[in-house]
Amino acid sequence: QEQLAESGGGLVQPGGSLRLACAASGSSSDFYPIGWFRQAPGKEREGVSCISSIGFVYYASSVKGRFTISRDDATNTVYLQMNNLKPEDTAVYYCHGVIFATEYWGQGTQVTVSS
Repeated sequence: QEQLAESGGGLVQPGGSLRLACAASGSSSDFYPIGWFRQAPGKEREGVSCISSIGFVYYASSVKGRFTISRDDATNTVYLQMNNLKPEDTAVYYCHGVIFATEYWGQGTQVTVSS
């Protein structure tokens, strides 16, 4: 059973950094595309960043230049390095992947940016 598990959320001050990790596991861990969504209170879930099978990388305009997505194929882990965090980045961050045309979601990790 394929699974995605996030870690790395927490409380950080504005201007700070966090790194989220998403570990993929199961009979086949080649999730593509794989990436991150987020959902703030009272708002719809939105795409943040993802990596495709051919190396295409997407960033939402609101995070471009501040967030960096990367993948470690040796450990089947996708990372989201978040720098210069802002209060509006506060949300539950979800890992999302597609394998064999089936979507999978992680359980989510809370990121709170506050002074």
